[in-house]
Formats: sequence, structure tokens, C-alpha cells
Amino acid sequence: MSSAVPVQTPNAAQNLDQNELYLIGSNFWNVRGRFKILKFVDIETQMSIVKLQNGKFLVIDTVEMNDRLRQEIDHLTNNGENIEAVVGTHPFHTLSFPAFYQTYPKANYYGTPRHLRRITEIPWKGSLDDSNVRKKWEPDVEMRIPAGAEFINPQPESTNHFISVFVYHPGSRTLHVDDTIMYAEKPGFLLKLFGYKDGAMAFHPSIKSSGLYPTNDAPYLFRDWMRNMLRDWPFENICCAHIGVKMGGAHADVTTLLNNAEPLFAKLSEKNRK
Repeated sequence: MSSAVPVQTPNAAQNLDQNELYLIGSNFWNVRGRFKILKFVDIETQMSIVKLQNGKFLVIDTVEMNDRLRQEIDHLTNNGENIEAVVGTHPFHTLSFPAFYQTYPKANYYGTPRHLRRITEIPWKGSLDDSNVRKKWEPDVEMRIPAGAEFINPQPESTNHFISVFVYHPGSRTLHVDDTIMYAEKPGFLLKLFGYKDGAMAFHPSIKSSGLYPTNDAPYLFRDWMRNMLRDWPFENICCAHIGVKMGGAHADVTTLLNNAEPLFAKLSEKNRK
């Protein structure tokens, strides 16, 4: 690996430079990408790369690449020859897939049902809605879809970006998750106006509106799914699309987030019951 690939020590939250490969843990890399809302607020997006036991690589999500990042990925994957598969885990994280496919067309591509519907220029090999697809890279990587929310066709598309496939890499004890859980070490002024605090985990804001099914049991289905996930996956690091990476202590932070959300689940359940 080239010296351009920095190694991070898993002992703190990290504000990582964009469009660079970062080694989060053993055989797990993360890349921070740019994604702006309101034209000037960068809430970031992400891509992760896992080296599998067979020596091949699994790419999780994609970001817009510059020349340096492409060179780093080429160096890591033998010019893309060793990329076994590319997976899209969030229905609405689609913008960078066509360009990534043009750069690495030999890999097998898997996405959410919305990826398959929207990006027809990619010859998708399967959907992550299929449990057999989600199990393809076990035990190297485990994938699960949260309960209590719509994954195949989330509506309304403009706001319901809550659900995504959770991806756990036991080798590095790292969890890759997109919009469902958000983390910011030092949120900007605008995000602080929305209530985000330094170093705090938060559920995507759509959990309070359209994120979960409008039934009285949906909030508790999601809560219990989260409890099971926390029981089964002893992750220490978390890579969140928005807005950063937490190195070490992430499991405890997500547990606290879930426990603190109990009044919210009760409120949503009562509202839906009415």
C-alpha cells in the first residue's frame, strides 16, 4: 500500500479529509465524500472498502472520486481487478454509482431495489432485499435491514431517507451505516441550530415523521431490531455517511442513543395508534 494511505489509531473520533482512503481497522478502509445540501452545507457521504479473506475486495457505497483517490483504490485493488463486488446500501445514495461503474466495470454490482430501478446502465447482479445476497460475504461481512421501516420503496422520496442496510465487519469491529444513524464530532453552525451537539449520535430526523411505518408497533419493532443488532455485533468503530467516523466507544454511544430514544418511541407509537 502506498504511503498516501494514512493509518488512523482507533482511540478517538476522527475528522477525516475527504477523498482519501483511511484504514479504520484491520482490512477495513473508509472514504469521506462531499455531499452538499442547501448548496453550501456539506453533510458528507461515504464509501468503505473491505478486504475479504479470499484476498478480493468488497466496496460498500460509492463517492465521487478525484484522481488521487482513484490512484489509491487502484493501488489497493490491482487497478480494480481484485474488486469482487460493489454494494449500494442506501436507496437514495445513488449519484456516484454510474461514474464508479465506468471506472470499475468488471466488478459485480448489487444495490437496493431503488438502485436497480433508477440506474439501469449498470448490469446489477442482485438486490440487497434478497437475504441470499446479503449473506454472500459472510462471515467476513454481515448485513441486516432494520425492521419497522420501508426499504423497497420509501415514500415520500424527498424526506424519507431513514432506512439503510447495516454492514458489520467483525475483523475490524466496524459498523458501516448510512442515514439511519448520524454522527458529528464537531457539527457546523447550521446543524447545531437543528440540535446536533458535539460528538453526539442521533437518528436521522425522518424518524420523527415518515421514517418508520405509521403503525403503533413500528417504533418498537425498530427498537427491538436495534437491541438485537447491538447484542450480536460488538462493534467499536462506526462509519456514518452523515457526518463522520467514531473510532472506539461507538457501541456504547449507540446504546445510549437507543436508550435515550425510548420516550420518542412511546410518543410515535401513541401518535400512530390514534
